[in-house]
Amino acid sequence: MCREVCGLNASDRCDFVRTNPDCRSDGGYLDYLEGIFCHFPPNLLPLAITLYALWLLYLFLILGVTAAKFFCPNLSAISTTLKLSHNVAGVTFLAFGNGAPDIFSALVAFSDPRTASLALGALFGAGVLVTTVVAGGIAILRPFMVASRPFLRDIIFYMVAVFLVFTALYLGRVTLAWALGYLGLYVFYVVTVVLCTWIYQWQRRRSLVCSVPDTPEMLSDSEEDQVSSNTNSYDYGEEYRPLLFYQETTAQILVQALNPLDYRKWRNKSAYWRALKVFKLPVEFLLLLTVPVMDPDKEDGNWKRPLNCLHLVISPLFVVLTLQSGAYGVYEIGGLFPVWAVVVIAGTALAAVTFFATSNSKPPRLHWLFAFLGFLTSALWINAAATEVVNILRSLGVVFWLSNTVLGLTLLAWGNSIGDAFSDFTLARQGYPRMAFSACFGGIIFNILVGVGLGCLLQISRGHTEVKLEPDGLLVWVLAGALGLSLVCSLVSVPLQCFQLNKVYGCCLLLFYLTFLVVALLTEFGVIHLKSV
Repeated sequence: MCREVCGLNASDRCDFVRTNPDCRSDGGYLDYLEGIFCHFPPNLLPLAITLYALWLLYLFLILGVTAAKFFCPNLSAISTTLKLSHNVAGVTFLAFGNGAPDIFSALVAFSDPRTASLALGALFGAGVLVTTVVAGGIAILRPFMVASRPFLRDIIFYMVAVFLVFTALYLGRVTLAWALGYLGLYVFYVVTVVLCTWIYQWQRRRSLVCSVPDTPEMLSDSEEDQVSSNTNSYDYGEEYRPLLFYQETTAQILVQALNPLDYRKWRNKSAYWRALKVFKLPVEFLLLLTVPVMDPDKEDGNWKRPLNCLHLVISPLFVVLTLQSGAYGVYEIGGLFPVWAVVVIAGTALAAVTFFATSNSKPPRLHWLFAFLGFLTSALWINAAATEVVNILRSLGVVFWLSNTVLGLTLLAWGNSIGDAFSDFTLARQGYPRMAFSACFGGIIFNILVGVGLGCLLQISRGHTEVKLEPDGLLVWVLAGALGLSLVCSLVSVPLQCFQLNKVYGCCLLLFYLTFLVVALLTEFGVIHLKSV
């Protein structure tokens, strides 16, 4: 085992890491274990750990920025282009966008049997975190009445998903039939959501037809939001529009499109926002340079002619250099011509044709194809960052003698869920606690079913007959049991409260998570253990 390296003399650790197959990383760009034990002296080990922790935080920042500003907008544009309904888009593309860090982290972790428990710990840990801390925080910030039918539907589906994963853990393996079963259950969930929404709308239209004409109709939540937004809307951009219009040059359009900083926001934001923005600027610039973003809400669809033509060269090059950590990009065709050079030549020719066949003011008819290119490129950005996150966590587990499961349920789960938590809390403070609470359960159903199902399916497609699941002792069962217990408690207690959630219920959920965290850590360090018979 690679963890034995810490028990060796300092002079032998580097050779052990380089020669032990269990210490090698199959994916990623950096070898973190070799960096710790070969490039840092033993007395500077705390410095190496500190640098790794800072790099881990920055990778989580990259995941959040990529998902929020590039991955989700392109998914929204694709769903609009395909003319999908809001319900179908919400439980498919929107769920994929919100859960992108969790999904890609699970796919990367399941690709290596040594880190499969990291994926299980992250998926289960995020489930416990979201259904207790996030849901409880929403109830504390804004007590509300939860929608009964969607709540019961989502929590029952999630309990079934957790039971299936629990069964796979008990059996110790996932076969092709089980992997397809996870994906099939999610498809059944999508169909159920669409049917329930269609039945509800049909009943509502029927009740409106039968209602008395003189009685004013009650507006739904979405209609009230739309009315309030229309009455309170004001286009503040009018104040900043120039009096004399002029035609921007191609160079000016390119410079403005590659500028990630909005000077008007910079002047009005706090010092904390400015400091965080400084850290985001390099990542946002690289993302703007490599990932096209289509916005169907804008009149021009976010068409930036010079930048979009540049994307036709850079985006495919980035794709081939990130697939399998660049293994495909450096492959030489016939032993002479590398793949990346072919991609650059083809992309340059296509960009030249697009540049001379289009104008700055009007997007071309096939502009919607940039949404698919942006989706692919941003997905590979997230996958590359998730790969580095998994490798760093595995290296930290080796150094501190921590199991992959505890790293998954703490650092990986917290890092992937922090963005969703802040988004849900913001929605609750703005007066939409029901929407935020529904997002807690809808997103994690997608994460666990598609994360486990697709991750195992990809591993089986590489020639394996099944995926072995080797739980890290008692801790995985504590984690799965805690998640199941939290769902059972919510299923029983919420109807008993007549679906009215208050601050007491929220505090109970927070206390449940703290208790679970203490028990999990005590189990990890051997304080709680099963007695051998």
